[in-house]
Amino acid sequence: MEEMRLQKYLSEQGILSRRAAEEEIKRGKIKVNGRIAEIGMKIDPAHDRVEYGGRRVGTEGGRNVRKVYIMLNKPVGYVTTMSDEMGRPCVAELVQDVGVRVYPIGRLDLESEGLLLFTNDGALANRLMHPKFHKPKIYHVKIRGEVDAEKIERLGKPMVIDGYETKPVEIGIVTRKQDFTVLSMKLYEGRNRQIRKMCEQLELHVMALKRISIGDVKLGNLPIGAWRHLTRAQVESLKN
Repeated sequence: MEEMRLQKYLSEQGILSRRAAEEEIKRGKIKVNGRIAEIGMKIDPAHDRVEYGGRRVGTEGGRNVRKVYIMLNKPVGYVTTMSDEMGRPCVAELVQDVGVRVYPIGRLDLESEGLLLFTNDGALANRLMHPKFHKPKIYHVKIRGEVDAEKIERLGKPMVIDGYETKPVEIGIVTRKQDFTVLSMKLYEGRNRQIRKMCEQLELHVMALKRISIGDVKLGNLPIGAWRHLTRAQVESLKN
């Protein structure tokens, strides 16, 4: 097998993005054949042993690790990381019994819940996080009070957030009562906290935010905090 840069290998394994891998290498968190790795280092995946966080990357017991694809119904109060320096609950704790080490594709913020995908397929993870291959995502957003038609219409139109003009959003009304309104929002891009920032611009208070689908993969009735394997059809839909 040809040599490749260490950060590229870590990225392809779904461990870290290339940028994050560079930072972890600088911090001395990556080892190659028992020695602390250096920036710019190249490895031969067939012969070199790479470790991150005390665990071997890419193989288990000298064998190639099978590709695993799962969905989690993330609860509120969990950060989308594998570990947290502040000691907060991490989504990694909810997928420890998968059998192999998997990593989240994208993220949901601390206060949000719902569908979160995990895999150890680095190529697919990188593809899905690239804007060119972004899959539309649907969220149910509970907003305080009865949201009027004008603001609902404005939510669907492009808005300038952090100096960037967002793409149009498909809006649907799930429930509208005097005390709260639940909207369905279909996004075609993945900006950080986009829905919350859009609502903030219109002085709308978000009470709850739940992701219910990514492309053709739907959360369904999966219990909060539980995970399950994706079907073959769901995996293929993410790859296409």
